[in-house]
This record gives sequence, structure tokens and C-alpha cells, in this order.
Amino acid sequence: MTDKIEIIGGGLAGSEAAWQLAEAGVPVRLFEMRGSGEGTPAHQTDHLAELVCSNSFRSDDAERNAVGLLHAEMRALGSLILREADRHRVPAGSALAVDRDGFSAGVTAALAAHPNIEIVRRRVDVLPESGATIVATGPLTAARLAESIGAHTGANALAFFDAIAPIIHRDSIDMSVAWFQSRWNKGDGKDYINCPLDRDQYAAFHQGLIDGEKTAFKEWERDTPYFDGCMPIEVMAERGFDTLRFGPMKPVGLDDPRTGRWPYAVVQLRQDNALGTLWNIVGFQTKLKHAEQVRLFRTIPGLENAEFARLGGLHRNTFINAPALLDPWLRLESHPHIRFAGQITGCEGYVESAAIGLLAGRFACAEAEGRDAALPPRETALGALLGHITGGADAATYQPMNVNFGLFPPLDERARKADRKGLIAARARAALSAWA
Repeated sequence: MTDKIEIIGGGLAGSEAAWQLAEAGVPVRLFEMRGSGEGTPAHQTDHLAELVCSNSFRSDDAERNAVGLLHAEMRALGSLILREADRHRVPAGSALAVDRDGFSAGVTAALAAHPNIEIVRRRVDVLPESGATIVATGPLTAARLAESIGAHTGANALAFFDAIAPIIHRDSIDMSVAWFQSRWNKGDGKDYINCPLDRDQYAAFHQGLIDGEKTAFKEWERDTPYFDGCMPIEVMAERGFDTLRFGPMKPVGLDDPRTGRWPYAVVQLRQDNALGTLWNIVGFQTKLKHAEQVRLFRTIPGLENAEFARLGGLHRNTFINAPALLDPWLRLESHPHIRFAGQITGCEGYVESAAIGLLAGRFACAEAEGRDAALPPRETALGALLGHITGGADAATYQPMNVNFGLFPPLDERARKADRKGLIAARARAALSAWA
């Protein structure tokens, strides 16, 4: 047994859990296999808390959006992830988007400098039989550790596919065709680059997605479902001609300055780094082969000469059936010295992953100090998300879930629909203040 709490996995959840413990004076040993010669199908650096998909933490509106409310609660509790996200923020309208390299470098530096944190660059293959441990290995858990988790839980892990959007060099975008504008001019009003398509261009692009050559599945991947929140664009295209026009290519609220009207469809790009030299194509996660991506995406008006810093990709995500396996404090019921945190619990999204890491760290801290850990009220975003993961969801049909107002208890008083989100947010703030 070690006197340090061990955390396996240095992603968003593991990094946040380590910070919460260390700031409370509890020593931590954080294991991360990247940096030891090991890698994953999606990561490109050995930084802790690397963002592998979008650079967006989604809406920062704490009054009308559940994830924005979660941002606010995490800031109030001293979240390292939100602190570094705020420090490395880039323009994205009402969303919180970050310079991905600056963000992960900031998290890594903060953890490496903390006197209560020891970072060990080594792969962990088996769950420990004793000693307080937090497993935060995320959706790309290494095969041997996944087998050990299966042996401890007596259940097979569920799985789904997650896809990565391409990133383009800003100076290769034709701004005589594209233009800067946020939908309905939100945020600074010019946070996105917009590429307009007329009906014929959209029809050709739509057909190209359907006909394009895709990445082949391995035998063991064939029955793995997609998660709707990160659906590959070509899979969306297969659902109908207009699906994309009501999704990531929605033109509503965007006026083409050359015509003064909304285009038939729009491709949006969002700033990906602080310098503004890299922009990712919003909602364009894909499993098209790389050569096919280059050919097809260069048919988009304004992107005819696009140079790609990164092309899209596809990887397999895994998560446990948390409602069936974890207690309300995120402990494995069959082995209570082990906690799980982050996306491996089935929460979906960067912020949700870090939020569950925050709670796991706080729960482990209370246990190490011999205190009872009070659960966050279900009226808070933290409590609503935790409650869903640890028992609110149906274990028989459990699937990854973002935080949303549907997870919160209903309001006691009758309220107009337009006022409900604001009232839920106000109730959450009061409940968090009393709990914290």
C-alpha cells in the first residue's frame, strides 16, 4: 500500500483529480503512459490533458446552457482545467474554445510544478489490489488495463466510435469567398470563418460524402455504435439530403456579404490556436480516408487551396456500465478502493470528463482525511451529472451523455418555458454555495 493516492491516466479527468487532491494537501502519484514510448491512436503529444477532438468546451453561458453552468460550478471549486481554459481562450462566439497546445502545456506545467504531485510516465496494465486509486484512463484505455477492468467488474466494457475533425492553415483559406461572422453575430460577432455553398455545390458535396472511400473497420469493431454527439459527417449525410443543412452546415443567421442573404448551406471554421493560424472545420468529424478528405474538402468554396495541419480520423472509445458498477461516490462496488473518473464512466465531453475527475478527487480527499464526503446536490450541474452516471441512468441501455437540463430535478414552482433555464441555473447556484 502506498501513502499516495494513485491516479491512472493523465487526461482531463486524471489531471483535474490530481489537482484537487494536491491543492488539499493530499500527495498524488499520477501515471501517464504517453511520454514513455507509448501512444494512442488519437493523441499527438505527451502533454497531460491533451485535447484530441475539438478545441471547444462548448457554451460558456451559465444562465441558459447546462454545460455553461457546469463551467461556472467548476470555476467556483478551483478547477485547474477551467483555469487553464480561461487563460488560453480563443474567439468562439459564446463558446469557450482554447488554443489546444497552450492549454495542455499549461495544465502539464501546473501539475509538474506542484509539490504534492509525482508524475510517472509508465503504462499501468493491471488494477491494484489495494491502495486508494482513481482510474481515469479515458475512452482510449490500453488493451491490457481494459482486460483487468473487465476481470474486476465481471462485465464487458461498452464501446462506441469517436471521430476527429480536420484542421486547416488560416492562410490557405480564400477570404474573397469566405467571411468572418458568428451566427446571429453572437460573441464578438466575427469568431467563425464561413464558407457558403449554393444548392448545386451542396448536392455535389453531399453525394461526395456518401460515395467517398471510408476507413475500413477491424473485425472486432464492426458492431461498435457511434455516439450521436460526435457522428462522422458522412454518416450524417447518409441519413438524408437535408440532415447536414439542419446540423453542422446550417446557414441560419449567417448573411453572405456578397448577397446579403443566407446561403443554401455553410461550412464553418473555428479558431484552433491563439495565433489564429489554425482553424478546425466545425462538426466535420470523419472516417473518410485522408486522400479522399483532401479531394472532397477542397471542393468547398473558399477551401479550394486548403492546406491541412491535421486530417480527420476515427478511433474506438470504451466506457464501463457505470450505473451498474459504481456507488454514488464513484467507487467500484466490488472493489471500493478503486474509483473511476472521466469519460470511461460514460460521461461525454471535455467538461463533463473533467467535472467527474474533480468530484473523484474531492471524494478521495475526504476519504483520505477520514471525513464523510457529501454528494453535490442534484440541483447542481455537478450533482445532476454525477447522479445520472451512478444510478440515474438505466443500466440496461446506458450510453454516453453530455450534461443537459433534462438531468436536473424539475422545478417545484410553475414557470414559463422561457424562464425555466434561468430558474434552474439560479437554483443550482444557491445549492452549490450551500454544499461548497
